[in-house]
Amino acid sequence: MSRKKLSRRQFVAATALTSAALITAPYVRGAYAAGKLSIGFWDHWVPGANKASTDLVNEWAAKEKVDVSIDYITSNGRKNEITIVAESQAKSGHDILAMPTWWPHAQTELLEPMNDVMTQLIALNGKVNGTVEYLGQLNGKWHAVPFCIGSQIKGPCSRIDYLKKYAGIDIQAMYPAGSPPKADDWNLDTFLKAAEACFKGGNPFGIGLGETSDSVDTAGAIFQSFGAQLVDAKGNLTIKTDEVRQALEYYKKLIQWLPPEVASWDDAGNNKYLVSGKASLIMNPPSAWAVAKRDAPQVAEQCWTHGFPKGPKGRFAPYLPYFLATWNFSKNKEAAKSLILYLSQPAAVEKLVEASGGYDLPAYEKLTTLKVWAEEGPPKGTLYHYPNPYNHQILSIAASPAPPKVAQQIYVQATMTKMALRFGKGEKMEETLAWAEGECEGFMRS
Repeated sequence: MSRKKLSRRQFVAATALTSAALITAPYVRGAYAAGKLSIGFWDHWVPGANKASTDLVNEWAAKEKVDVSIDYITSNGRKNEITIVAESQAKSGHDILAMPTWWPHAQTELLEPMNDVMTQLIALNGKVNGTVEYLGQLNGKWHAVPFCIGSQIKGPCSRIDYLKKYAGIDIQAMYPAGSPPKADDWNLDTFLKAAEACFKGGNPFGIGLGETSDSVDTAGAIFQSFGAQLVDAKGNLTIKTDEVRQALEYYKKLIQWLPPEVASWDDAGNNKYLVSGKASLIMNPPSAWAVAKRDAPQVAEQCWTHGFPKGPKGRFAPYLPYFLATWNFSKNKEAAKSLILYLSQPAAVEKLVEASGGYDLPAYEKLTTLKVWAEEGPPKGTLYHYPNPYNHQILSIAASPAPPKVAQQIYVQATMTKMALRFGKGEKMEETLAWAEGECEGFMRS
């Protein structure tokens, strides 16, 4: 076989054609893409969102001649997590399974490597954020692919009118739709003063201090804003540090300006508080706003989603990615990877995000400026800054950068919110730190 050298111009042209082909016609049906494929997707909160993923899967299945079955698995009662555990133990189940946050790491020994898929998607869609890298790979091996459905930022959703009335803050001017943030003064001190003003005005910030995800995510971002870690990336205990003490002192000040019932809130607590018209600010993805749009439009019209306040170590936003994973015992791995690639193309991602009303967030840097976020309302532009289009903040997850299997325990056991409550209620600082140290030592042994 003779070899023909390409000139630089020919090489660039060929590369461009290849890239275009990836976008417009990424899959050629081969013998591998046949037979049956079973999928377990997360059952979306947003009405109608499941239909968009069903339609895309059916499009792919028709092209590839694959018989596909889809199950939508609710996260209510953690049924999706129970399904993951059951399938891992049985060594049988869906060929593709949606997994939230920590679960790819928890099952990494049983997952099909995804480096081949991620290499293509990063080349096409741009880099992924650091939290996705932290949760989606181990020792350079990708064990799952970030998926927009279910992925979210739990940043502030504020009442435009209440912040102006009580705190003198024009949140729309600070985070203007269509323009970069002008938020240099939006820091933890400003946040604390605004919380006090809104509390005294009768419409407090609705920030949970319970043991479920919304409360833990906020605590994680506040701790990280001070550089506070309970366990570092090498697995060392780092609880008795100035940074952790500073985070707890801040929380103690903040707690006095929150509703007294926040310690018992679950993930519905802050949503209900916003929709009821009581809250000046909550930490949540746009699901609470979407419910207000349906049930209390006068509330929705005053909501604005924006960035987290900046602390001494930076501005951190709670980011919870979802992933698509394939078991290494799957019977149709190649078809599974082909479908995951199809669902991760820019056009497919845009359809999914639009179907969720802007709730779902892609993890890739080139997919943070879709038109849906600029156009959603009321008020128009309310979600513009939700996907962090200007890299204004660091997307993080609570308990990182601890080794993920340790961090998962810190997260699930709500160690940080428990620390904040213990100290906020009057326990001595060193007693709170000693308690947390004992908890984390136990997580590291398990």
